[in-house]
Parts: sequence; structure tokens; C-alpha cells
Amino acid sequence: MSFGTANGMRRWARRLLGAGALIVLAGCAGVTPIGDLLDNPSRYDGKTVRVEGEVRESGGGLGFGAYQVRDETGTLTVLAQSGGPPRTGARVGVKGRFEALITFGTRSLAVLREQSRSVR
Repeated sequence: MSFGTANGMRRWARRLLGAGALIVLAGCAGVTPIGDLLDNPSRYDGKTVRVEGEVRESGGGLGFGAYQVRDETGTLTVLAQSGGPPRTGARVGVKGRFEALITFGTRSLAVLREQSRSVR
């Protein structure tokens, strides 16, 4: 592969960096399957992710709450930010900070600390 001149090499490097940035930004905007979070918790621990699914169970009081979101790959507990959890059966999109708490062999206990939620 020939770059010709130093300017040609710089142009090629800028294009490569630009393409890489687009790929990273596209990955941040997407929805992460819950199964991916639970199968590889150390990869996502402390990172902001988005999940979508159906609210399976929810409970709360005094402005605090938690609920479980289930997609086709798994179920994850979400700690509600404020205002309590959504109703059971609602379809939601949630953005939050993933926290891997404990791993027992092949099973992981993890939560998503809700930052924002949309009901779909």
C-alpha cells in the first residue's frame, strides 16, 4: 500500500479516525441486549447503556422504586431515578449506568441505575 506523500498519509489517517469515531458513536446510541450485559458484566460495569423491553415486575414507595425489564435475551433490575417505577406490562426504553454487583459462576447479579426512561 502506497500513501504517496506525507500529506496523503495524513489524509488517510484522518479518514480512518473519522470512520472509527462514527462507529463508536453509532454503538453508543444503540440498544444493548440485556443478555450481553449479563453475559459480560465486567465489559459494561460503570458504563452508560440503553436497554428496551417490557416491565415484568415493579414496586416502590416514597419516591423510590425498582422494576425489571425483560427483552428476548434476559431480565435486568432497574433502580428508578425518581417518581417511582412504570406499570407492569409497559414497554420502556431506559438509559442508565450499568453496575455489575456479584458474579456466581455463570450467573450475574447486576442493576441499571436509571438516568432517563421513555414509555413506548
